[in-house]
Amino acid sequence: MGELHARGKTADDIRDCLRSAPLDAHVVSAITTAKALGCDLRVVSDANTFFIETVLDHHGVLGCFSEITTNPAHVDTDGRLRISPFHDSASEPHGCALCPENMCKGKIIERIQATAGAKKQHFIYIGDGKGDYCPSLKLGEGDYVMPKENYPLWNLICSNKQLVKAEVHPWNNGKELEKTLLKLVNKLISPPAQVSQLDYKCEICNPVSTEAGCSKALPVPH
Repeated sequence: MGELHARGKTADDIRDCLRSAPLDAHVVSAITTAKALGCDLRVVSDANTFFIETVLDHHGVLGCFSEITTNPAHVDTDGRLRISPFHDSASEPHGCALCPENMCKGKIIERIQATAGAKKQHFIYIGDGKGDYCPSLKLGEGDYVMPKENYPLWNLICSNKQLVKAEVHPWNNGKELEKTLLKLVNKLISPPAQVSQLDYKCEICNPVSTEAGCSKALPVPH
């Protein structure tokens, strides 16, 4: 961000650029349909609040998400975008060897799981990056992980599939993501599901920002 500011680029310039980035129509449809079916969607991302909120708001789906957990960002008085780490490695190290110093998504998923208490929940986690591997290992039987094929998460899962207890459902593009996700959601909310409430946590990666970890996340009552 410092380099962009040095070039005279302001937060408004960055916002305009983000708004021009396309978001796969199938991903938008997957988000709105999952929300309509009762899913509690959440974002768990190593991007930042400015990027995520700008993109989701521009495509009309920001209100579909109940929580966004990511690196905090703000615009200072000079119009410069400032991004801070979610986990401060100096004062609050997360201690996970699998994740970058600024964020352990696994600990975030554990926190979300803990809020469920004794309620039965099922999680669907969608991602593609190396940082999505740790949270995938936190899932259990009855949960699902959807890695993008031939991306780091998929490769790590394939290196030792026995480590992942959740069912693995790969995808290649937005159309496959939507089809697979909604198939799993309908499976979980349809009889004979013997639970009073189903919660899904999924991470849907923005196709234009996978390297930055821009992603979106899911719970569903039944």
